Amino acid sequence: MQVRLTILLAVTLMSGIVLAQDNIGVRSDLSANDMARVRAVTAPTTDFSKPEKFENMQAGAATTKKVVDANVYSHFQANLSFAQQADFGVGDALFRKLWISAPSSTQASDGLGPLFNSRACQSCHVKDGRGHAPGPDEVAESMFLRLSVPPGEKDTRQSLDGVFAGEVGDPTYGTQLQNFAVGGLPAEGRMVIDYTEMTATLGDGSVVSLRNPHYSVSDLGYGPMADTVMMSPRVAPPMIGLGLVEQIPAEDILAHADPADSDGDGISGKANYTIEPVSQTVMLGRFGWKAGMATIRSQAAAAFAGDIGIATPLVNKPFGDCTSNQPACLAMPTGEQKRLGLSEAPDPVLEMVTAYSQTLGVPERRKVDDPQVLRGKQGFYEIGCASCHVPKFVTSRDADSAHKFQLIWPYSDFLLHDMGEGLADHRPEGLADGYEWRTPPLWGIGLNETVAGQAQFLHDGRARSLSEAILWHGGEAQKARDNFAKLSESTRDDLIAFLESL
Repeated sequence: MQVRLTILLAVTLMSGIVLAQDNIGVRSDLSANDMARVRAVTAPTTDFSKPEKFENMQAGAATTKKVVDANVYSHFQANLSFAQQADFGVGDALFRKLWISAPSSTQASDGLGPLFNSRACQSCHVKDGRGHAPGPDEVAESMFLRLSVPPGEKDTRQSLDGVFAGEVGDPTYGTQLQNFAVGGLPAEGRMVIDYTEMTATLGDGSVVSLRNPHYSVSDLGYGPMADTVMMSPRVAPPMIGLGLVEQIPAEDILAHADPADSDGDGISGKANYTIEPVSQTVMLGRFGWKAGMATIRSQAAAAFAGDIGIATPLVNKPFGDCTSNQPACLAMPTGEQKRLGLSEAPDPVLEMVTAYSQTLGVPERRKVDDPQVLRGKQGFYEIGCASCHVPKFVTSRDADSAHKFQLIWPYSDFLLHDMGEGLADHRPEGLADGYEWRTPPLWGIGLNETVAGQAQFLHDGRARSLSEAILWHGGEAQKARDNFAKLSESTRDDLIAFLESL
């Protein structure tokens, strides 16, 4: 097994085009007939005169058709059984649950922190949507700073087949800045964002204002950070469609990888890999801003520990992200109760939150046959956006019934791309370097303001509109960005109308 994984990684990292050629259409879950169907239905369209078949159902049978309001991201998949709907309801309650500090008379709900960023999953993923950067007088809750330092000579991280698990945290502040703490304990500090206004001039002479953020930390509660600390801002991503993304066969994602840009198109998609904690095997990363997580369960467990300070059976860290240089934190009581289980959130808490996260539906597309939207879709393809924001996949035939063999339209290749200096955080994560980010899915992006009450885009919410987000693209996306800037105002409006229909 290890030899096979080592070969897979070597091929992926050094000769991506060979991997792509070998894996196009190679899926063990499909018959030859099904493979032909999948190839046909996922081929890029060349006809923009009308919508593609089933284009409005962007999550297949899992697509929701509820009223478009602030709760449009929070509905279960339309194809769930009654039993799955019941599990969804329990998971929803746990996702919204406010955890409290220990000791408490409510022993099934204590164990918060001692240091934390939020008291509930829903507080970061507000209405299951995108987080936002804090305002001038607001403490960040749906956005945080990831922290790490370069590995030393004695790297204590788990490694397997050349892949390392996680990053090396700051010796005092760990892997995440915690801006809240339980009573009697100082918080770690406060994220400070200073914006500088910049301008981008478009081909027709129009000028767009962009805000360029600079990040720092004030009110450090435990002394200075390491001189070599690296900080990466992250807003909480939307929760919709995650279960379907989890069931895209790895072969289909890797088919788009070309890390050496062997075809010379300027697009060098690269896979990230991580060590999956249950199977203890190397797996393709597909979740998180840098594709650092392979499964929804591991992502949920890491968030419980890092964001809320709650231990689960998978990441059993009752003190959360406290470090040995924070003895007062390690001396605080925890919420562990032997009679309830071996962690603060024992089974089935993690399983129910995972199931909830796997079954949030994706809203139905709007205006798919609108002439302006169709023109915008054609522009999206022609200027190069679809090279990374790959429109379509078909999920595995081996998936559970709610996710099985669905044509989905996430508009992402789930690979890493160099996005240029403007978006760089200069902080590596796994195989991702400080310039690379995973292509974020675009489905549901047109409803972001409806859900969040404000429009903020990109990994740190700096973009206040979709146009701003596009104009921040650099690196591999520079050509597509420049093509957008050269468009006429009406053609740009068409493209934005298409994005807003997703």
